[in-house]
Amino acid sequence: MKRYVNGKIEELQIAYLGGGSRNFAWSLMSDLALEGKLSGIVKLYDINYDAACENMHFGNKISSREDVEGKWKYEAVRSIEEALVGADFVVISILPGGYKEMNSDVHLPEEYGIYQSVGDSVGPAGLMRALRTIPIYVEYAKKIKENAPEAWVINYTNPMTICTRTLYEVFPEIKAFGCCHAVFEGQDILCHAIKEVCGIEGVKRSEIRTNVLGINHFTWINSASYLTIDLFPVYREFVKRFGEEGYEPCGKGSWENYFTANANRVTMDVFKRYGIMAFSGDRHLAEFFPPWYLKDKETIRSWKFNLTSVEERVKMTQIRDETRKRIINGEEEYKLKPSGEEGVRQIKALLGLEDFVTNVNMPNLGQMEGFPIGCVVETNAYFSKDSVKPVMAGKLPDDVNSLVIRHVYNQESTLKAALAKDKEMAFRTFVNDPLINLSLKDSKELFVKMLENTKKYLSGCEI
Repeated sequence: MKRYVNGKIEELQIAYLGGGSRNFAWSLMSDLALEGKLSGIVKLYDINYDAACENMHFGNKISSREDVEGKWKYEAVRSIEEALVGADFVVISILPGGYKEMNSDVHLPEEYGIYQSVGDSVGPAGLMRALRTIPIYVEYAKKIKENAPEAWVINYTNPMTICTRTLYEVFPEIKAFGCCHAVFEGQDILCHAIKEVCGIEGVKRSEIRTNVLGINHFTWINSASYLTIDLFPVYREFVKRFGEEGYEPCGKGSWENYFTANANRVTMDVFKRYGIMAFSGDRHLAEFFPPWYLKDKETIRSWKFNLTSVEERVKMTQIRDETRKRIINGEEEYKLKPSGEEGVRQIKALLGLEDFVTNVNMPNLGQMEGFPIGCVVETNAYFSKDSVKPVMAGKLPDDVNSLVIRHVYNQESTLKAALAKDKEMAFRTFVNDPLINLSLKDSKELFVKMLENTKKYLSGCEI
């Protein structure tokens, strides 16, 4: 039973599915530790129970610090039911499959001349990741319906759209939404544009007002403002100045030194083509188009972004694991800092502590014109006590809408193929992706190989 004492809500219960997370879990724990108006228990469930236990010890260690305002008890549990019963909120953040499967997703298509810069949302990699993830989310939805039907569910797993869509397909009454920080990064770029063009420094992302519409990682902005300033003329001038060379907030050449960095050249080129802002980061954005930006490695380099190397991801994980060990062993202090995510603020709003508007992924109830009702879209939504109401976003320009709607229908057919265990439907979806620029023979050969490499994760839902 939640209690409100001295301006603080106590005895909340959060179920964390994927609670053995190596990275995101610590970010969530930091945000909870920095928020003094909430406290309670977080039950960590993961198929890797030892990893959940490690995070339990870390979370409790953080909570015991004197400089921590948000006091939480972390408990690793062995069953999903134990995590969910009594939960007020459910957080889902998992990695569907391992690096072996990711290596197949990302690098096997390269043998056929198909390059992917991330590989978690669309393209051949996105489809295979979705086929691994859907069976997991089918079970999650069933368990939430049985054990925590009134809980708010916050999804962070990619492919974001399909994960959220699966939850609603299985449990239509679920109270779920998906969160992604890609739009936040776009708002940060607008802060830089204001500085470069208007000479105004110190503008915060939260001060930028944007109308968001589209789907996750293919998210568009058709209006933006700061105070009384219309940011479209500002951004147009910004693109005129930096479109060819690129703009790197972290410093010139950062894209060459860190594989997730970019120079925003793709983003600015898309604006020049369509006259509307697309803020999902160059690496995500490039994958939703035909291989204009991903034709080959030389083309990719000319646009100043990088491919996601699984080898680099493994190295990064190893570095993080070494840091984790030092922190857990008390050899290094963990510095609390905000993650940049809005999950804890959303929890506060749903509890009635504040109201605010932010972008989330939810079923289309009419907030996106020209899109099927029920498909998951990304728009702004108004958060208040026990309520998330989508904000009317309007309609994309026809030429942009045709680009986005293709992916909407592909995502819908991916879900149908997985639920019906229909291999041929999955293949038709595969070849309909704009990155697949192969003959039918080669497309089928690649599809079969990739499916074979991920089949062990299709247990109970074999295609």
